[in-house]
Amino acid sequence: MNRNLSDLLIRRLAALASPGGARGRLSILIYHRVLEPSEPFNLGHPTAPQFEAQMRAIASQFTPLALDDAIARLRSASLPPRAIAVTFDDGYADNATVALPILARFGIPATFFVATAFIGGGRMWNDAVIEALRALPSGAHDLRAWGCEDGDLSSDAKRVQAIRSVIDSLKYVAPEEREARVRDLAQFADLPRTSKLMMSEDQIRELRAAGMAIGAHTETHPILARCDALVARREIAESGRRLAEIIHEPVRLFAYPNGKPGADYTPAHAAMVRDAGYAGAVSTVPGAADRCSDVYQLPRFTPWDRDLTRFSLRLVTNLRRPVAAAA
Repeated sequence: MNRNLSDLLIRRLAALASPGGARGRLSILIYHRVLEPSEPFNLGHPTAPQFEAQMRAIASQFTPLALDDAIARLRSASLPPRAIAVTFDDGYADNATVALPILARFGIPATFFVATAFIGGGRMWNDAVIEALRALPSGAHDLRAWGCEDGDLSSDAKRVQAIRSVIDSLKYVAPEEREARVRDLAQFADLPRTSKLMMSEDQIRELRAAGMAIGAHTETHPILARCDALVARREIAESGRRLAEIIHEPVRLFAYPNGKPGADYTPAHAAMVRDAGYAGAVSTVPGAADRCSDVYQLPRFTPWDRDLTRFSLRLVTNLRRPVAAAA
């Protein structure tokens, strides 16, 4: 189909699902990384050309809004038709080096939720797993201590399978135990202590200077539902405080790590976010928000499709999806 005709069709379908005003709905997209095409072990992240094509489609088919503006307009029943907001989680350096120029090219605002403990050289535990298994030489390794029964790393596909197995086995382990096991894996793979995966303070300020929003994502990215209440409250509040010091202005938005209601956070944590002074927060429940949505548990979804037609149609489908009640 001709690109212009395709854009017109998607715009009309999206406007039917989200006509704006009191019947407006807001789609919020989740990204984590945007990779150079040469990056191995992609694990589902878009490459720069794929992301550029997606942003071109969003700019021509939908109405991109800054998330804080979108939340305010959601509350006042004044959303434009086909409203959409782009967000990034965790705080990877490629958000500034790869994604930002593409967003700026298409005039798309985005919100970057940063886990503050990893700023300037840190590495999240799941990335330590990826880097460790990437660093190990090809062949068989005994990875049973990290939850992987098959330690065959003889091909890229098997290496990715092993990475997913270890991450899945460690995701809901108690933080102290998980950190210890990940440190052991890093030692096993002779991994350097620091990395350049995450953003620096200067890169965070660069995003803000370019008109992007900065949001909090806790300090150490814990599963809040498995934290002591005092620890959870500190993680929620201190991440915003640290980011406010970096960008010299209040941080108004928050994203729950992992983001599944009940499993990863509870209504008590939503209350903590509100009490900490944030104006809104996002989960990972798929669907689109409407004026009845809890602004402290807004739905978001990840657009996995790489085929552009399927990508656009999934965005329309998401606008029409009933949002499951938050736990």
